[in-house]
Amino acid sequence: MHIRAARQEDVTGISALVNQHVQRGTLLPRSAESIEATFTDWLVGEDADGDIVACVSLLRYTPGMAEVRSLAVADKVKGQGYGRTIVKALISEARMRQIPTLFALTRVVPFFQKIGFQSTNKEWFPEKVWRDCRMCPLFEDCDETAM
Repeated sequence: MHIRAARQEDVTGISALVNQHVQRGTLLPRSAESIEATFTDWLVGEDADGDIVACVSLLRYTPGMAEVRSLAVADKVKGQGYGRTIVKALISEARMRQIPTLFALTRVVPFFQKIGFQSTNKEWFPEKVWRDCRMCPLFEDCDETAM
């Protein structure tokens, strides 16, 4: 897999991959417009054919804190380490941008634990809760774990 910064022409591919996971209930929706507005914060993974098979975004909340967001991996490459590889690339990107604290809200706790994240309390991330979570239909019944 070749990992690179997303380009504007990747918006359709990112949107398609994210929407596959939205339909399964494993990701929250992201409109093509919101992806396009933030494409400079996305990484994509391409297979040998140049297809986007993985994506993830880095959403900054404060100068020192950002979220690992919208991680998606295509079914055809699941279990091959693409998710781990692209998140590690995002961690490197966060270091280059001098962002010391990364977090994720996830239903896949073991995945994030394997790459060094630890479970924590959502109250550590009030910016996330008040900016995004309060508008989520699952706000009162959230089943995601803060990592």
